[in-house]
Amino acid sequence: MPHLRSPRTVVALVAAALPFATAATSVRTAPEFAEQVLFSQHTEGYFCFRIPAVVRAKDGTLLAFAEGRVNGCGDAGDIDLVLKRSTDGGRTWGPLQVVLPGDGDTRGNPAPVVDRRTGRIVLMTTWNPGADATIRHPFVQYSDDDGATWSAARDLTGQLVKPAWNSWYATGPGHAIQLRHGPHKGRLIVAANHEGDGGALAGGPQGGHLDYSDDGGTTWKIGAEDTRTTNDVSPGELSATELADGRIYVNARDNTGTDPGNRTIATSSDGGRTFDAPFRTLPRLDAPKVQGSVLRVGHRIFLSVPDHPVSREIMAVRTSSDNGRNFQKVGKVVYWGPSAYSDLIDQGGGRLGLLYEAGQAGPYEEIRFARFNDAYLKTPNGTPPGLPRPPAPGPTTPDLSGYRNDGYVRGEMTVPGEFDGVDDYVQVPWARSLDLGAGDFTWHARIRYSDTAGTHVILWAYRVGSSAPQVWLRAEPANKRLVALIGTGGGTATVSTTQAYNDGQWHDVVLRRSAGTLALSVDGRAASVADPGGSVTEGQQFTIDGIDVGQRLDGVQRFHGSVSDVRIYSRAVPDDELATARRRLRLSLPLDRIGGEG
Repeated sequence: MPHLRSPRTVVALVAAALPFATAATSVRTAPEFAEQVLFSQHTEGYFCFRIPAVVRAKDGTLLAFAEGRVNGCGDAGDIDLVLKRSTDGGRTWGPLQVVLPGDGDTRGNPAPVVDRRTGRIVLMTTWNPGADATIRHPFVQYSDDDGATWSAARDLTGQLVKPAWNSWYATGPGHAIQLRHGPHKGRLIVAANHEGDGGALAGGPQGGHLDYSDDGGTTWKIGAEDTRTTNDVSPGELSATELADGRIYVNARDNTGTDPGNRTIATSSDGGRTFDAPFRTLPRLDAPKVQGSVLRVGHRIFLSVPDHPVSREIMAVRTSSDNGRNFQKVGKVVYWGPSAYSDLIDQGGGRLGLLYEAGQAGPYEEIRFARFNDAYLKTPNGTPPGLPRPPAPGPTTPDLSGYRNDGYVRGEMTVPGEFDGVDDYVQVPWARSLDLGAGDFTWHARIRYSDTAGTHVILWAYRVGSSAPQVWLRAEPANKRLVALIGTGGGTATVSTTQAYNDGQWHDVVLRRSAGTLALSVDGRAASVADPGGSVTEGQQFTIDGIDVGQRLDGVQRFHGSVSDVRIYSRAVPDDELATARRRLRLSLPLDRIGGEG
């Protein structure tokens, strides 16, 4: 069963929109939406592009920044800071410009801001040498011609990095701000975060802070700071906006915090010199651990961040009418597929722009720019594309659990349970009875195979993706092991054997989650690791994926050999009960016969 990533229908541009702050009138404004890809993986000399940031110059030119990653998509290495410009509101874009070459090092975390008094664009970035991401220095550079040319970058480490912040420093990423109100009108504010001695998880300091400049970006000072050595809240990748009363509102990713929720907020009432209170989480706002962007327009604050509770997908824009204390439970979905970092821009005339990472198989394939109006944000999301999708008709193999979760036999399988490694697999559609959630469970299968190379999936459930909730079990004969993984909102855990069991004989394989432990046993010999906690099916309402026997959910890593007696329990079943256990049995596929059409 391919991992479905249906494209979203693009709404045509129609009538002009009313400003966001304008009261409703008798005129009905039509929804507007258009988008295009600005940066695409494996183009223009780069392996991939990441970390978008966008600003609007004083003359209206849009500047879209990104990291151009040369040799891979990792966060460190040979990375340039690149730019594309649009002079027509984002309809067309000019060629790629290299603003700051890495020359083997990393130039990234763009945090641009426009000084409206002079028109100067001030760009803050961070640098680290090559693959060493623990040594991080902030830099600043300028453009006085709306981004066409740029000054040399100047190191601000002496002004903006405390000695204790010795293992991480990051500006933004995303647009910075200039204050419009109050005694500090004209001040530039760049949000940043920092760590020392390995961060809070290693007992060192970590937190978020604001950098500010009162002379157009020439000199800088460290302002508001929330540094702690606990990891109850861990603000990272900060995004700031100015409230109508002049306060600064900061919304950040809660990076490794243990408090409920993955977004955290703080405010400053003195122009960014101090925070009014330490960062606190927003437990009612569902979002994965990822960067997001905030922007105030009129009486509302907009937040762009993926809408899935734990996985980087479903890019959405949510609104708040109470100064960012609460946001819509479900935002307006801009893209249903994999998506990650983003940045919002006010384009004027009632339109917003969104620069965001997206893709089909993963979120880092493209950086797109979307333009839309307030009427579009008010249209309903409807059902995620392709949901619900009943399985295609075909031969089945019966489920004996009592829940009727029959498996659909795919490929040219003629002998039940014999997988050819080419196109054979068994598809078990999603059903509520198969929702294991955050509880204990037991998987069982009997396998027989002889391959010495390749990767061969035995069972794969729920999702595909590095941060997605999922469970899987596969054979890796080249690595001389069987390996299993669970992914949850709390993290991942992997457990493996010390041999591949590819001797052509039958073996009993059991994966068991029980009381904080994940154990994998073969013929009674077990290995175990700590369980990360959390649900293996969180966010399942956004997908149709169930369980596949003999392949990964996206159709690769197919098994070559025999599989039988596949059973799933929603409890931890001891070894001595496995042969006869029926209590809380959710799936039982003997794989001993193939029936007619399902």
